[in-house]
Amino acid sequence: MVTVTENAAAKIRELMAQEPEGEVSVLRIAVQGGGCSGFQYALGFDRGPQDGDNEVEMHGVTVVVDPFSAPYLAGSEIDFVDALMGAGFAINNPNVQAACGCGSSFQAKDEAGGEPAAAHAGGGGCGSGCSH
Repeated sequence: MVTVTENAAAKIRELMAQEPEGEVSVLRIAVQGGGCSGFQYALGFDRGPQDGDNEVEMHGVTVVVDPFSAPYLAGSEIDFVDALMGAGFAINNPNVQAACGCGSSFQAKDEAGGEPAAAHAGGGGCGSGCSH
């Protein structure tokens, strides 16, 4: 399903430790419609898995993915990078056909023929939320 690098797991554990005791136990990653290329990622903490979730544990961190998002995230790697442009989580997703210039949204490959599964109705380029 998805993998988590050691750097990402360490950052996730650090952030979870800052949350109130008993409030969070898993990192939830999902794909939502929107963004300038069709889909965008959503990362957040949750109390636990829900019915139907795919659950993966790596490096002491449990990650859950809902059934809708699972096909779009299959084979993805969650990493944490600390670069000149800033620090943050990076999702290396082999299912991406095209991405916004700022990397905040993406267009998925069609499972059958490699064609885009979703496209932003407004055409190319980044909309709100993306700065170049």
